[in-house]
Amino acid sequence: MKKDIIELKKEASAKATAVKASVQKLKLVADIIREMNVAEALLQLQFCKRKVAQDIKAVLHSAIANAENNDGMDIDKLYVSTIHLGKSFALKRFHPRGRGRAASIKKPFSNITICVSERG
Repeated sequence: MKKDIIELKKEASAKATAVKASVQKLKLVADIIREMNVAEALLQLQFCKRKVAQDIKAVLHSAIANAENNDGMDIDKLYVSTIHLGKSFALKRFHPRGRGRAASIKKPFSNITICVSERG
């Protein structure tokens, strides 16, 4: 019988928890850089006008540094393989309304995980 050789992909990741933004706002920026070369992704994030782009950029820098220092990967071959966005906690606040009532306001927080891999 012929044995199948399974080649595992090297992957480095970085995570940020409790980012002050909703998942929907993060998803708009994350969809732009998914499956993109890291140099191009950093350029896209640098000129993106959304505030959450800076949060994603910080996590991507951390993932690139982890790939270079911990796993010895070549930076020129790296690309953004996966981006996971998830809900974290939500701060609950109250806004006063008329006639002695109050409306609840939820201020959402999110988690970001970015994985980078080598192409080729």
